[in-house]
Amino acid sequence: MATPVLTIVWHSRTGAAQAMALAALAGAGSGARLVAAAEANPDSLLGSLGYLFICPENLATVSGAMKEFFDRCYYPLLGRIEGRPYATAIAAGSDGRGAEAQIDRIVTGWRLRRVAEGLIVNLGAQSPESILAPKSVAPKCLARCRDLGAALGEGLSSGIF
Repeated sequence: MATPVLTIVWHSRTGAAQAMALAALAGAGSGARLVAAAEANPDSLLGSLGYLFICPENLATVSGAMKEFFDRCYYPLLGRIEGRPYATAIAAGSDGRGAEAQIDRIVTGWRLRRVAEGLIVNLGAQSPESILAPKSVAPKCLARCRDLGAALGEGLSSGIF
């Protein structure tokens, strides 16, 4: 594959964020690639023009695996990806704003610029059983993820961002 225009870094515990990432990839087309948070490294981001971060919100923050990705890559990328565009998509049980805000705070240090409103998919999981259960994402929500991927992919490849 040629150098990706868009890198989608994702983590999923119950399948919702993974489904969202796959939908975004489908929308973004051949200029995008998926990188699991556990496998992402500074080179994964250096080679791309922009980023989409997708994860679940756990206890009002990003998932541990997503936080570990940021911890591992933060300092090696300081001063090296400034000005590049990003967006977020959060799989939430009720809110999602905490995880979105945490990503926004982290990437402020990288000097990334948000180019799309955050996408939060509220799955309404509130009981221990429903929180831990495998998730399916409604088709209309997956369509929003595809649209986000398409907008990012087109914006990056056409030089809008």
